[in-house]
Amino acid sequence: MLEQRNIKWVYISTIAFLLINAVCTYFEFYYFNLVPAAILIVLLALFSLDKLILFVVFFTPLAINLQNLDGGLGLSLPTEPIIFGIMLIFIFKQLHQNTMDIKVMKHPITIAIIINLIWIFVTCITSDLPIVSFKFLTARLWFVIVFYFLCTQLFKNFRNIKRFDWLYIIPFTIIIFYTLYNHYLMGFEEAPANYVMSPFYNDHTIYGAMLAMFFPTLIFFTMNKKYSGSIKFAAVCLLIIYSVALVFSYTRAAWLSMAVALVVYVLLLIRIKFKYIMIVFAGTAAIALIYQTEIVMKLERNRQDASQDFDKHIQSISNISTDASNLERLNRWNAAFRMFAERPFFGWGPGTYSFEYAPFQHAHEKTIISTNMGDRGNAHSEYIGPLSESGILGVLTFVGIIICTLSTGFRLYYSLKDYETKRLVLVILLGFVTYIVHGGLNNFLDTDKASVPFWGFIAMLVAIDIYHNNTKEEIEAPVTITE
Repeated sequence: MLEQRNIKWVYISTIAFLLINAVCTYFEFYYFNLVPAAILIVLLALFSLDKLILFVVFFTPLAINLQNLDGGLGLSLPTEPIIFGIMLIFIFKQLHQNTMDIKVMKHPITIAIIINLIWIFVTCITSDLPIVSFKFLTARLWFVIVFYFLCTQLFKNFRNIKRFDWLYIIPFTIIIFYTLYNHYLMGFEEAPANYVMSPFYNDHTIYGAMLAMFFPTLIFFTMNKKYSGSIKFAAVCLLIIYSVALVFSYTRAAWLSMAVALVVYVLLLIRIKFKYIMIVFAGTAAIALIYQTEIVMKLERNRQDASQDFDKHIQSISNISTDASNLERLNRWNAAFRMFAERPFFGWGPGTYSFEYAPFQHAHEKTIISTNMGDRGNAHSEYIGPLSESGILGVLTFVGIIICTLSTGFRLYYSLKDYETKRLVLVILLGFVTYIVHGGLNNFLDTDKASVPFWGFIAMLVAIDIYHNNTKEEIEAPVTITE
């Protein structure tokens, strides 16, 4: 009898929804069509949070980014409202009962992340525009909480690591076909490559960054011994598609990041310790700083602008004389350094660069694409941006996250015994390297497109370090984040 009563209510609810929706459609109010999707999301949030996170990963490449909303922030739909909701659920659950694994909380990467978040909070208080800064902090929190803290628990199940990758790669492939088709209609010329992926990705730089970031993962899928021949064949096809897309993205930073990832791969093969790499990197940086005048004079001799010819396009990477993109990047960086010089400790406030940098531009450094409105991107660097917005500790705490992540990745690759886990760590590490190299020339961690894989990759390394270190058995137990 109870079952019949439940079925009766299902029929009544369905008929009521159809009638109400018909009336709303007649009056051109179409938002009521979203009610079933909203109900599904709420049910997943309450009873299967792990599936909701994977749902968000799948829709991240397909999400539409709305720019220039109130407060200077954009919003990605449908993903960011859902991510915000997941963050609130996590916070309420932690207030009720702390369920986070103490091993995760004690991990060096977690400690580095928490220190960075604390300093961002401090500089929000001292910010020139506190509302903008606290919005920036909120956005950073929902990415870190969901795709780092919750995903470390999601990745207790080893298979969820690969599911995460596939759920980004597959919809991203749809965007690649969409982009290549639009580019084909314009003759694959260099100029249209900047916007043919719109509205899904803002420009070719973030599109190229994500192509490079998942490229090593696709190589892993083509060589995974546990996959069937058909899955390997599909992975090979996707690898070819991503290669073509990477070439026609005309994203020089992405190509450079792939080259650096290849160098890191060679260093891993010959088992160079991470501390020695850091010493060499620090020495190289010091030499470059000492001889910066000579280096700049050398670079100024290059006058090759961006071109449809790939050889010339590569040569234009170091053109700081006539290439408008490179010159504008230098203009933004110089403005950021002047902002830092004026407020070296607390900075101007997280997320405020685009509102504050205009007076720090010099007329002779401006280009044809310069603006005083802050409407064409920000500091174009994941490192120089925090330097101007959160001071010296802002950039040092962020670099601390990167060093801890790289150190963990190197240590895992050298110590793991299981072949598949070792290879997975390798491609996660190389994908992460492509982004931190790309981050020297652009910054996208305020968007879901880049933040989801960035924090997700870090969570993968932490989960492998804690739950899958030197084990050959996959953990198939239910994920505990919904408890």
